[in-house]
Amino acid sequence: MKLSSRILAIASAAAVIASPASAQTAPAPRVPPPPACAGPEHRQFDFWAGYWDVYPTGKPKLVAHSLIEKLYSGCVIRENWMPLNHQDGGSLNNYMTEDKRWHQTWLDAGNGRIEFIGGLVSGKMVLMGFWPGVNGPGQDALVRMSYTPNADGSVRQFGEASSDHGLTWQPNFDFTYKPSKDPPPK
Repeated sequence: MKLSSRILAIASAAAVIASPASAQTAPAPRVPPPPACAGPEHRQFDFWAGYWDVYPTGKPKLVAHSLIEKLYSGCVIRENWMPLNHQDGGSLNNYMTEDKRWHQTWLDAGNGRIEFIGGLVSGKMVLMGFWPGVNGPGQDALVRMSYTPNADGSVRQFGEASSDHGLTWQPNFDFTYKPSKDPPPK
């Protein structure tokens, strides 16, 4: 092939590549996926979020403050339990679409860790798990906690324990979370 023929072939190829008819269309803009935790199930425990003063139900003595925060694009609810006796702890709570249940992992200053699983039942969040030593050293039990939003804006957390694998239940703790008038700690 002569040099002039080669130049013509290159020029023809360049014209075809540059012509609008052969130009590739731009890809359609990517639509971002919906947020991972946008479903209504992920909002079921939102009533617990806030900064609270915590009292034994029906009693006036303040026993704790609790900061409950929605985090990580609404996928997690974190509890910061700050009792006046300084036995601090907290929990991470999230709804898992795989098993369609709520999971809570409780961790505390005594190096305790407890896993609870459950869900919304008749407007209450009900979580259950095995709690080693809940009734004292060597006195383990299955614990069922019910979180109930009240009409006055408070939340009741009622705990029951069963030492016979859920055949019978005994009250174990009963707290009312009332909205704090103080700002949360920083």
